[in-house]
Formats: sequence, structure tokens, C-alpha cells
Amino acid sequence: MTATMQVSVSSTWATSPVQPPHQHRAYHSDNASSHRRPFHSSSRLDASKRDYYQVLGVKNDASKNDIKKKYYEMAKKFHPDTNKEDPDAAKKFAEATEAWEILGDEEKRQKYDTFGHAGVDPNGMGGGGGDGDFHGFEDIFSSMFGHQGGRGRGGNNRPRPERGADVQVNVNISFMEAVNGTTRDLNVYTDVTCDPCGGSGAKPGTTPKKCKFCNGSGVEILQQGFFAVEQPCRRCRGEGFTIDNPCGTCRGRGKVKKSRTVEVKIPEGVDNGMNLRLANQGEAGSKGT
Repeated sequence: MTATMQVSVSSTWATSPVQPPHQHRAYHSDNASSHRRPFHSSSRLDASKRDYYQVLGVKNDASKNDIKKKYYEMAKKFHPDTNKEDPDAAKKFAEATEAWEILGDEEKRQKYDTFGHAGVDPNGMGGGGGDGDFHGFEDIFSSMFGHQGGRGRGGNNRPRPERGADVQVNVNISFMEAVNGTTRDLNVYTDVTCDPCGGSGAKPGTTPKKCKFCNGSGVEILQQGFFAVEQPCRRCRGEGFTIDNPCGTCRGRGKVKKSRTVEVKIPEGVDNGMNLRLANQGEAGSKGT
């Protein structure tokens, strides 16, 4: 199975060019406010900061899409590269970008709605969390036992082909490219399916043979007392077949390293740090998959 390609889009325009001066925080309660946040005493952590919703000119219940449209409207208007006559443009752009970075992220927006600026202050209570990819229970068992379980001795179930490795590419784009969208041609050097053998690994004109040792199941059962332990077949290395005459091009791998060009269409309004996944553009999997 061919893996995916993950394109990480980044642009320097999304980083505020003007850093606001450090402000000394004043912790106090303000019960007279009519703001919708339930814990308003924390929202006045920094009196110099404007409400992010007011900065972008949207309502508190605005959708992410509406917030995004408003941010790009302001970004185009106040970006230092497109508005050099307004001395306050850079400051307004930085303020709008800061607001979007919070309101455009669901987790950060929830913290801001609850605790105000204190909830998203990196030096305060609004800490961030990590995330990771989870590929399912089969991958967990595969990492523990080195092979997929659940196959019997009969050899009726073929081993599941191994998926190729994902490919990650970073792309830097300009501000206007992020607003209007663009297309990039990326040169990558990855494993691709071997053309002469079609990925089988066998010499053209021949075919792989079912492993006689495991009867094509790709696994062997080792009896240890009362327990039966399943492990990849030592003869065919868990593939379920053997190759007597390997392909001369890939030498039995079923894939070769090759440079290729992949066209990536970056949509308009792309967010800084957004990941675009391109199916079937990663490394080729095992034996023609």
C-alpha cells in the first residue's frame, strides 16, 4: 500500500512583525463587565490587550469560517507589504494575527472564552498539549509481536502487505499565495514500484512461489509448553512467498529509489502550519502495494 505525502505549509507572513511591549499584569476583578466569559476576572489579566473578537470585528458566536474571512480581509488591508503608507498598519496586522492565532484554534478559543487572555498566556495557565498519530490496534500488536496476529495454520489468509512510509515535505509560501492559493511542483526522492517486475520482486516472466514452509500464511507456530507463539516465517520473512529468480532491476525488493515531481495545489486561505495530505504519494509499500 502506497503511503501518503504530508505537505506542511508555512509562511513568514503569519508571524506578527511587530512584537507588543511587555506589560506588567494587574490581577483584579471586574464584575461590572457584560462579557460572556464565565470567569471574567481572569480576562483582564492584561488591561492593554483588546478583546480578540473586537479586534477582528466579529461576534462572540461567529463561526471559524467567518473569523477566518475577517482575518484575511484585515491581513490583506494592513499587511506591511501591501500598506506601506499607514504607519500603524504593521501594528494592526500584528494585532489581527494574534487574534486569529487564538480564535482560529478551537482549543485555544475555548480557553480564551473561559479564562480570557490568561487562558492563552504562554506564561500563565493556558498550557499546550501534545498530539500524535494513532494507527489502530493492529499496529500496536504489530509493534509488540512483529507481525499481524489472528491467522491460522491453514494458509488461507494471505499476509497483509506492508504499507510504505509517509513522506513529509515543508513548503514556504508568500502572504499573497496564502490568500489566493497557489500550485507548487515538489521534487521528491522516494521508493516507487519497480516497473519491470510490477512490484513482485520476481524476474519478468516468472512469478513468486507460495512458501512451502508456512504454506503461504507468512507465519509459523512455535509450541512452547502449553503456549503456542506465532512469529513471522523464517523462510519467507513473513511474506508468504519466495522468489527463486529475483528481478535484476530491484534485486527482489519490488521497489526502487527514484526522483519524481509531485504537483501540490495549495488552497486559498490556507493557515500557517496547515498540513495537506496527498494520498498515494508517499513511499511504495511491499511487493507492488
